[in-house]
Amino acid sequence: MSTITSPPDSPSRVATAEARNAPVPDAAPAAERKRFLGFLGFTAGLSLVFIQPLVGLIRYALHTPLHSHALLIPFISVYLIWLQRHTSRPRAGSSPALAVLPLAVGLVALRAWLFPASPPATWPPNDYLALTTFTYLCLFWSGALLLLGGRWLRAHLFATLFLVFLVPLPTAWENALEVFFQYTSAEAAALLFAITGSTVFRTGLTFQLPGITLQVAQECSGIRSSLVLFITSLLAGHMFLRSSWRRVLLALVVIPLGIVRNGFRIYVIAWLCVHISPSMIDSIIHRQGGPLFFALSLIPFFLLLLGLHWSERGQRRAASVRATPAPPAPRPSS
Repeated sequence: MSTITSPPDSPSRVATAEARNAPVPDAAPAAERKRFLGFLGFTAGLSLVFIQPLVGLIRYALHTPLHSHALLIPFISVYLIWLQRHTSRPRAGSSPALAVLPLAVGLVALRAWLFPASPPATWPPNDYLALTTFTYLCLFWSGALLLLGGRWLRAHLFATLFLVFLVPLPTAWENALEVFFQYTSAEAAALLFAITGSTVFRTGLTFQLPGITLQVAQECSGIRSSLVLFITSLLAGHMFLRSSWRRVLLALVVIPLGIVRNGFRIYVIAWLCVHISPSMIDSIIHRQGGPLFFALSLIPFFLLLLGLHWSERGQRRAASVRATPAPPAPRPSS
């Protein structure tokens, strides 16, 4: 009886079978990479269009202490996104409907910039830069929603919205904040004078002490230190706290903390003028003592942050213990 043997597979048939069984490469990462490259190209093009006001913003921040923090804001946002590089996040997509809102706001601001009611040369520098920077950010956010999608931006919402601190405070907002801290700081100083039993006669913002009369000026409001501390509170709350109410509490406590800091500074300068020499009003502690009192205000701020962090960690630990099932009881031996 004869035996029939099948011929061996040809190389072409083997290659065809291997190609048929090979896994199909996922096209999503390549498409997502194209979206990121497209977004980088969009950002570069938008920055070229706004190159003049952006350069003006850099120069303004370099020479204006109140807005010097603007130079660090983009790097902080990029760093916050980089920290989440290993965490699971939604893939980039496109959200045209969501992109319409910032686009509309940006176009309105752009119209106010290109067709102003008064010549921009007559505007205060911070008002002009506030309008142009806000226009740039609105168009930037619109492009991000269109090219990266709402889900991706929601995963990096804090880092994206943190860019708003690039916008300088308009003149009206700056004056309002300075007047607020000016009057509240005077009230805090008056309270410290009363607690310590100091001899003082107050008329509004003027304090008459033995040998010297002090007036709380608008320039002594400490708005720069309060703004920096507020930005720090938002950043620290995002990085070290999880619950929303703890983050809000940490940010809100900056307001009374700034008031107490300025009031304490007024009290210290007055005490030095009365007990050492009236010439202390021109000393370095008055002219350049802001960083010292800002550093002192960081002590209660970080103590509060540490307390909130510990309480949150203890709450999570207690919740995990309650969620852990108890081990089964040992069965009695027969």
